[in-house]
Amino acid sequence: MVLSRGWALFLVGVGVWTWVIWPRFAVAIWNDPRAWASGTVAQGAPTGFLWVHALLIGASLAIGTVVGVLGVRGWRAARRKGRP
Repeated sequence: MVLSRGWALFLVGVGVWTWVIWPRFAVAIWNDPRAWASGTVAQGAPTGFLWVHALLIGASLAIGTVVGVLGVRGWRAARRKGRP
């Protein structure tokens, strides 16, 4: 299957968007007092709040990377085939 250039560009955009948004969210979670047992940022043991969000962020970045790579591959394939 070959994607159209428009869909391929959309997938690349989703991949880029993922890498713009989720790292910022990671910083916000890290700086949230609920992420640390002591209630002070980076002090004490990490809580379930931090671990759950870290898992969510990691999974989202992995999925976003795969989607972006598929978009790039789709764009290249569409260009070779001369599709709009």
